Amino acid sequence: MVNDLISKRRSVYAFSTKPIGQEKINAIFEAAQLAPSSMNVQPWRYIYATQDNKAEFKLLFDCLAESNQRWAQKAYMLVLSVTELSYVHNNKEHVNKYAWHDVGTAMGMLMVQAASLGLVCHPMGGFDQDKARKDLNVPELFAPVAMIAIGYPGNIEELPEDLKKRQQTPRNRKPLSEVVFKGKFGL
Repeated sequence: MVNDLISKRRSVYAFSTKPIGQEKINAIFEAAQLAPSSMNVQPWRYIYATQDNKAEFKLLFDCLAESNQRWAQKAYMLVLSVTELSYVHNNKEHVNKYAWHDVGTAMGMLMVQAASLGLVCHPMGGFDQDKARKDLNVPELFAPVAMIAIGYPGNIEELPEDLKKRQQTPRNRKPLSEVVFKGKFGL
């Protein structure tokens, strides 16, 4: 049986601006920190802002694509995940070809932890990486990966009709037979 926190997770559009306590924010990031990573490099970094500091929130919010700004404005917290692109092992620098995978794994754990705390999330690829790098001071040895909106569930009735419809549409997933193969890749 799949854990309810995973099976019921979905990317919502309706957020409440209700504050998230710092203890819960810390727990979300601690869960991400506990993710496995290749060579235990732990390449993930996070930049976050909450509605409590409008200037910081605006820095992250302004990096989002307009289509995401429509609904993300009500999320209490925005997070940018960043990954370190190289690491040193045996006094030699290596390109971390698993960095993006490792950050994705950490983000998955972050979202499950958030769900366990009664929070909802919506990860986004729709943001300006160059703007994020510049405005949020991301060093060259790191790459912005994804943004995520986090907060308490909001009132779906407050959404524009198109977003309300999208949130109410049942999740659609490919059957396991299309994504899982035993022994060899096959379609």
